[in-house]
Amino acid sequence: MFDAGKILGSLLSSPTAKGFAGGMAGSMLLSKGGRKMGAKALKYGGIAAIGALAYRAYQGHQASKGAPASTGAGGAAASSDRSLDLAQLPPAGSGFLPAPTDRNAQQSLGLVLVRAMIAAAKADGRLDGQETAQILQGFDTHGLSDADRADLMNELAHPVDLEELVAAATTPPVAVEIYVAARTAIDPDTAAEKAWLQMLAARLGLEDGLPERVEQELALER
Repeated sequence: MFDAGKILGSLLSSPTAKGFAGGMAGSMLLSKGGRKMGAKALKYGGIAAIGALAYRAYQGHQASKGAPASTGAGGAAASSDRSLDLAQLPPAGSGFLPAPTDRNAQQSLGLVLVRAMIAAAKADGRLDGQETAQILQGFDTHGLSDADRADLMNELAHPVDLEELVAAATTPPVAVEIYVAARTAIDPDTAAEKAWLQMLAARLGLEDGLPERVEQELALER
């Protein structure tokens, strides 16, 4: 099995990433907001980049409801100072990042986030074999081994079961992260993509207003 965290970081930071499901005109991997996360993914890791954005969105949504923002054990509330960037990652105990020493949890979360991105990319049925090959070409400079590339090709080739993504959302933080990963993969400019994201949010049990908060955070990434 490939290193899911490494693959996720490569997906977010590939120089060819320009909109995973955006057609054949060089638009292959990430939404506009997702592309801005590339440098952060390289510095902090793909799981951390997704987790930090999900954490900010969740905290902002809780604040908008007047609910106390959960910070996790020993953590500080998410700062509104955007200059801090990702220096203030989700705190330990917040549920948004597995412990760095827990390799199994890191792998499990990374894999479901990769699959969420792939599922979103396939939402309108436009991710074909030729696009898959072009995506993989973009990973040549990111140090992925032949085994990594082969495993990723297998993931891209197989349909992602929505039920599998929903089942993986065992906590509210993970549910938000799955949605963020999917939304990061695409700019939903087709009816099929918009409907799929709405269905995903509903199936994940996201509260009303939380997907809109994710949109606000992604807009700040642009």
